[in-house]
This record gives sequence, structure tokens and C-alpha cells, in this order.
Amino acid sequence: MRLAVYLPLLLPALAALAARPLADRLHPRLATWLLTVSAVALAAASSAALALLALAGLARLPLVAALGHWSARVMQRDDPTALWTALIAGALLTAAAAAAVRMFWRRIRILLAAAAEAACLPGTGEVVIMDDPAAEAYAVPGLPGRIVVSTGMLHALDPAERDILLAHERAHLAGRHYLFTAAAQLAAAANPLLRPLASAVAYTVERWADEDAAAACGDRRRVARTVGKAALASSRTGARSRFPATALGILGRHSASLRTAGPVPRRVAALLTTPPGRRTLPLAVAAAILLAAALCSIEAAHDFEALFELARLR
Repeated sequence: MRLAVYLPLLLPALAALAARPLADRLHPRLATWLLTVSAVALAAASSAALALLALAGLARLPLVAALGHWSARVMQRDDPTALWTALIAGALLTAAAAAAVRMFWRRIRILLAAAAEAACLPGTGEVVIMDDPAAEAYAVPGLPGRIVVSTGMLHALDPAERDILLAHERAHLAGRHYLFTAAAQLAAAANPLLRPLASAVAYTVERWADEDAAAACGDRRRVARTVGKAALASSRTGARSRFPATALGILGRHSASLRTAGPVPRRVAALLTTPPGRRTLPLAVAAAILLAAALCSIEAAHDFEALFELARLR
């Protein structure tokens, strides 16, 4: 097999460099879809490349060749893949598969636990008010999902800001943002080079909810002020100690204090500028990376099939 089989192993690194520019320059809904699909596609392409390399090395063994009725001599002569490369590919593929299965099972258990938690929350309404001085608010996915808001957060915001907060949390539930973050995390588990894409998706789903809240209230600056006030209130009251693993909140996943606020200042800054539009260049870059991964995977699979056909004829 030629160079085509190795390129899908390198493209995730290129995608990782493009993750933050895509998250900042595209509309968050489009960025979320694009980053999630890219992460899953690149994880699949890199796993396929590892599988082809591992199979090519395995096929060179005389015992395996005898069982498959092909020529081990032809495989050894015509396959440029070194045996040590195939062994490394097999080890990496095994590690990737184990990590992906572990992450998949973890996310399934978390989502089931979240659905059970949502069903067990007091009351029957969409919004659950918790008597807690710590300023907190988050959406718990379920059938249906629930929105949890603490009394500390309600006291920190005025009525209009409370409406913005609820609009933000409703956007998380309506957009099923937890599925995007779960898919991106699963892809990152299979290929650690894709972790920047998973982090970017965690940011863009919050931006998506921010934009939906801004559309609902008609005032982007008011939404930015609400996000900032919520972050300050959370920092002062020491919230986030009981944040559910699968929940999404107005402060994002990692906002325990202003020192670790991470995406919050970026979100506020984005809300204080004009809404992001459709940018041709970032879309073209992402499309080129995905197309290259697809074409390389197809070419590598074709080479692999041709090699086996040749080995069967000898």
C-alpha cells in the first residue's frame, strides 16, 4: 500500500489546528455540526487506516496466508508495509478500539443516569428550583429533559436575565447538544489527536445556546451581561460541586472560577460583536480535509484489495 494509507493518520493533526478558527469564525450551529462530523469521520478514517496496515502485516504470516488461501510470498514481496509498522498499527488500533468502547459505555451509562435523575427531580414542570445559595443552572437531558436552577442563581439575576438563562438552557435541550459533545468525545477517545475538536464542540454548543438566547430576547449585549453576571455569581458562591456529568449549563463545562473560566470570556466577547456569518474559507478548509481523508481511505482500501487479488492468483 502506498502513501494514501498514512495520510488519514496525519489529517487529524491538521484538523486540530483548524478547530479553534472554525469555532470562532463560523456560526456556532454550523461549527458544531461541522466539527462533530469532522471528528467522527476522521476518527473512522484513521481507524480504518490502522486496520488496513495491521491486516497487511498479518496477511504476510505463512499460517494466516494458508488459512486465507493466498500467497504469503507475494504479500511479502509486493506489500511495502514493514512488519514492524503493521505491529505498531495493530497495537494502536487495539488501544483505540478499547478506548472508544470504554467511552461509549461510559456515555451510555451517564445518559441513562441523567434520564433517571431528570425523572426523579421534584415537581413535574420543565424548570426545577433548588434551594441552594450556590449560583448554579444547567440542563439535564432526559425524556423530557429538565432545567435545574438554584435560588442563588435566581437571586443573582434580574427577571429579564432569568429569562435569558432559561432560554439558554432550553436551547441545550431543544438542540440535543449533549449528543454532539458525546459524539466528539467518542471520536477523541478513538484518536487523541482529535481532542481539540472535542473541546471546540464543547465551546460551540454553548455559543449556539447563547445565540438562540440572543434571538429570543433580541439583545446580544444583555445576553453577554447575563453570562458575565452568572460567572461572577458562580465564582463568589463556590458552585459547580454537584454538576452532573452529562449536563450543560450557561457557564459551560469548566467554569469553577474566573481563573479557569476558559471559554466564558470568549463567549462574552463574541456576543459583543456582530453575529458570525457564513465564511467560505473555513468551510473550504474543513471540506478539503474531509475529502482528502475520504479519498485516501478509498484509495488505500482499493490498493489493499488489489494486493489480495494478486496474492490469490499466485
